[in-house]
Amino acid sequence: MIQNTLNFICEVAKEAGKILKAGYETDFNISEKEGRNNLVTDLDHKSEKHIINRINKEYPHHRILAEESGYSNIHENEDDLWIIDPLDGTVNYAHGIPIFSVSIALQSKGEIIAGAVYNPIIDELFYAAKGQGAFCNGNKIAVSQQRDFSGSLLVTGFPYNVNENPENTLNTFQDIIKHGIPIRRLGSAALDLAYVAKGRFEGFWEVQLKPWDVAAGILIVREAGGSVINYQSGKYNLGDTSIIATNGLIENSLLEVIKKSHGNSNI
Repeated sequence: MIQNTLNFICEVAKEAGKILKAGYETDFNISEKEGRNNLVTDLDHKSEKHIINRINKEYPHHRILAEESGYSNIHENEDDLWIIDPLDGTVNYAHGIPIFSVSIALQSKGEIIAGAVYNPIIDELFYAAKGQGAFCNGNKIAVSQQRDFSGSLLVTGFPYNVNENPENTLNTFQDIIKHGIPIRRLGSAALDLAYVAKGRFEGFWEVQLKPWDVAAGILIVREAGGSVINYQSGKYNLGDTSIIATNGLIENSLLEVIKKSHGNSNI
C-alpha cells in the first residue's frame, strides 16, 4: 500500500518537474506575495494545479495543503493530508538559477509516511517511505558519518523578514561562521534537507519555514539515518518555528552554538 503511494508521489513529482523544466528561462509572469522578495510565478501555479488534479483523481477523499492555494477538500478524510510545494526555490527559478525543486508528502494520522523531492534540472529524485529507508534515483542513501563539527559543511536559509532578525537569525549565522565552518545558502529548503540525507551536508538549520517547505525532506532525512529537531531540542513537528536537521553526529555541537547565540540555553 505505502509503496504504491510512494510510486505515485514520485511519478507526480517528476511530472510537475517536467512542467517547471519546460518553463525554465522562458517568459513568465512574476509577482510578489506577502513579504519582500517572496515571489510567485505562473509556473508555481501551473505545477500546483497539475499536482492537485492528479491527487484528486487518485485520492479524491484526501485533504490537500498546497503553498499557493492553501487547504482544499477540507471536509473530506481528516486522517490523510497531502502537503505540496509545487516550486521550492521560486526566487532562484525566477532569476534563472537551476536550484529549485518540487516537494510532495503524504501525512497520515499526523505522521509523514511518504514523500519526494525532485530537482528537474539535474534529474535527481529523492524519496522515502516510513520505515523503508531513503533513496535517490533508485540508490539507497545515508547521512554523512562526519563527527567533527569543525570539519562539517552546513547549509541554511533566511526568512523573508531577515532584516528583523527573527529568532536571532543573524546572530546565529554569525556565530557559526566564527567557527570557521563553510556554509552554503542554496535557496530551496527541500533540497537542503535532501542533501543532508545524501551526506552532502552534515547539517541544516532555519527558522519560519512552512510545512510544505519541509514535509517531504524531514522524512527523507530521518529515513537516511539523520535527526530532525527544533531549537528546544525536541523532535521537529510540522508547524514548529525552528528546525535543525543533521546526520545526528554533529547535532549537539550545532545546537549548542545556536543556543549560545540566543543567550538562553532554553531558547
